[in-house]
Amino acid sequence: MAYLGVETSLTGRRWVGPTIEVERASEALEQATGLPRPLCQVLARRGVPASEAIGFLAPKLQDLLPDPHLFKDMEKAAARFLAAVNRRERIAIFADYDVDGGSSAALLLVWLRAVGIEATLYVPDRIDEGYGPNVEAMQMLTAGHDLIVCVDCGTLSHEPIAAVQGADVLVIDHHLGGETLPPALAVVNPNRQDESGDLGYFCAAGVVFLLLVEVRRQMRAAGSGTGPDLMAMLDLVALATVADVAPLIGANRALVRQGLTVMARRQRPGLVALADVARMDTAPGTYHLGFMLGPRVNAGGRIGKADLGARLLASDSESESRALAAELDALNTERRDIEASVRAAAMAQAEERGLDAPLVWAAGEGWHPGVVGIVASRLKEATNRPAIVIGLENGIGKGSGRSVTGVDLGASIQRLAAEDLLIKGGGHRMAAGLTVREDRLEAAMERLSELLAKQGAGQAGPADIRLDGMVMPGAATPALIEHIEQAGPYGASAPAPRFALPDLKVRFAKRVGESHLKLSLSDGINAGIDAIAFGAFDSALGPRLTDHGGARFHFAGRLEINTWGGRQQVQLRLDDAAEAENK
Repeated sequence: MAYLGVETSLTGRRWVGPTIEVERASEALEQATGLPRPLCQVLARRGVPASEAIGFLAPKLQDLLPDPHLFKDMEKAAARFLAAVNRRERIAIFADYDVDGGSSAALLLVWLRAVGIEATLYVPDRIDEGYGPNVEAMQMLTAGHDLIVCVDCGTLSHEPIAAVQGADVLVIDHHLGGETLPPALAVVNPNRQDESGDLGYFCAAGVVFLLLVEVRRQMRAAGSGTGPDLMAMLDLVALATVADVAPLIGANRALVRQGLTVMARRQRPGLVALADVARMDTAPGTYHLGFMLGPRVNAGGRIGKADLGARLLASDSESESRALAAELDALNTERRDIEASVRAAAMAQAEERGLDAPLVWAAGEGWHPGVVGIVASRLKEATNRPAIVIGLENGIGKGSGRSVTGVDLGASIQRLAAEDLLIKGGGHRMAAGLTVREDRLEAAMERLSELLAKQGAGQAGPADIRLDGMVMPGAATPALIEHIEQAGPYGASAPAPRFALPDLKVRFAKRVGESHLKLSLSDGINAGIDAIAFGAFDSALGPRLTDHGGARFHFAGRLEINTWGGRQQVQLRLDDAAEAENK
């Protein structure tokens, strides 16, 4: 049965509330812990029993961080890295061009600089070189270096790594591995096929951090100190974890929680400069990392110089950081314009093809490879189906895909590559990249659709909106929100709680900007709450709430604290609404 009887909301969605089992569990949590009911509803949805509730609300790295020895090749990789440091060898860092790659590279560059070594940074150009190591680049690096560390890439780079002569190669990655590993000295990757997969939720920067933890252990065992302060580097790990949409479960919760605390101290010049150009005026949260900082770091790899993001994150110069941040901010604005054009064309093509298949896809001549991943995300969000978007040039297509929960896109893309339908392809469960010949495009997408259908893709309708429970306006206090935030951080695999605020009147409604709506809501007695609905006029939500005619509505969204002019007040970030029965 639909929650509050809402079968079709103003945005065309059904509301789904907590199950009977979750409701019972939340009641038991409330009785056992004395915590507020809305927080207990969030904990119950996450499956947290009463005995673990207090520990869950205060995650500690010392309790959750896995032993680095659990990763195959970790001891070998750390020993070789430390040997290079002790012998003052020439070290190169080969990094992917996204936030995870840039953060991973910055972790190593900053650590090495602290012990007196300036390593070489190499980030391949997205268009000219594509993802991951290539033979020419690896041979060039071999000529001037003793050790090459590939971060956030390399697991499937057999030929480029085989081309290295006279230098050792370490791969620190998290992308799905193939049946065989490349001929590197060590491949540290929780998603190798011979790993259990239990730690596969780490992004590359998380794996790099664990490498440095193991390096620290080996230094201590050798009586040579402990090296740089690793806790001070958690801001980089947090940024990568959130921006790469890694699940916020297990150790990732503690890494991000602590990383946000470190970031709030504003001690890393690159992140300070980036926050300033993004006009961040509050303490950082996962939203800021995912939607304000991450896209700007990514902008260089998408449409500019591929190494800009990593250079910014690794910089110890305030003036250099300000210049790099300004350049990335300008590129991000340009990226938005390019994305909007490709998105409109891709959506039109996908709609023409049909949005009810297991796979939604689009391909276009000249579509910029740097924005196809973002556009794929938009198609996925709009259709609740895995999506692939491909840019074509000279008979070759380069594309990116995004998946939905429960459908492993990366494994299916690897299957296509193994069947020679793709030139190359790989990734992880929720995201993947591919290169395909244009004359095999239709066949490849048809086969991919078959593979995804076997996993259940395409069976769901428009995404339901899932709610954790009900909150009345008078109960929505800053103290309650602070309690709810303790169950965070929120993000991938840990969605921010949504609550229904039932049977309210619209006291005030005003359009803000092109498509947003500012509201003031009231229960008609003595309690009210302000709300903001972003993109409200992209659906029926904005027009109906503006022209409400005195009707009462149920509202659904996320509770947050809005800071304005030094004052804090509770605000509802409105996701949806539905007309309530007249009373």
